[in-house]
Amino acid sequence: MDQSWISNPNRISAEYVAGVNQFLQIARETVDASGCTLCPCKNCINRVKHHIGEIRRHFLHQGFLSTYIVWVEHGEVDHSEEPAHESFADEMEEVLHDATRDHYFDIGSTSDMLSPEQPADSERYDNLFEQLKTPLYDDCNDTISALTFVVKLMHLKVLNKWTDRSFDMLIKLLQEVLPPGNRCPDSYYSTRKMLCDVGLGYEQIDVCKYDCSLFYGEYSTDQDCHVCGTSRYIRKKIPHKRLRYFPITPRLTQLYSSKSTSTLMRWHKEGHVVEPGVL
Repeated sequence: MDQSWISNPNRISAEYVAGVNQFLQIARETVDASGCTLCPCKNCINRVKHHIGEIRRHFLHQGFLSTYIVWVEHGEVDHSEEPAHESFADEMEEVLHDATRDHYFDIGSTSDMLSPEQPADSERYDNLFEQLKTPLYDDCNDTISALTFVVKLMHLKVLNKWTDRSFDMLIKLLQEVLPPGNRCPDSYYSTRKMLCDVGLGYEQIDVCKYDCSLFYGEYSTDQDCHVCGTSRYIRKKIPHKRLRYFPITPRLTQLYSSKSTSTLMRWHKEGHVVEPGVL
């Protein structure tokens, strides 16, 4: 399919308008119940949905996203060959996004699950890839892997505000119902441990009452603030303040590993059109 019109600077030319009409004809097949679909203009960059008419106006005023070559968000299949780990990252991103309607969701503090020596990304990805390809139980539907099942369970927990105890009770019931030898986690803790390897979760770090310092690293075992001397705890290991730290590295790694999100991450450098006086 000829896409040379995308780079045509004359947005009122016959070539550009014909290309826009051709794309919109394809995009109509992907509209949702409200008649909207993702808009690949240079401002929306496939992150905002609009009606077809509004998308047409965006194309004429703002232009088409030049890096959006394979229209995967609008039904086109990407037949390009990808390395094994990139394919894994894409599948992981899609599984998590489909199950949670977002890339990340709260699985609670994972400070107790983080060991001093974390496995290398390649080893962690290999383990997760294995979980993604392993069915929940033998002769199970190929579309339901152990990891997919766990992510969907956690999504239900978050949506319905289940307590940790009720989730444990459900897990125990599932263990009784599913065939012997199934790969369903046996507790809430083991569920969180699996998702922690995906790069979700956060660390809890105690903070000085007066915000002088963090009880972290070499100060992680201190009982008093090394700056002002104030006690770390109110009483019985209950800290005055606690910080939730969401590690940025695994999240950026996932975004840059996926072929669908890596384009968006590079947009400001590669796709953004600089206009004088406009950030």
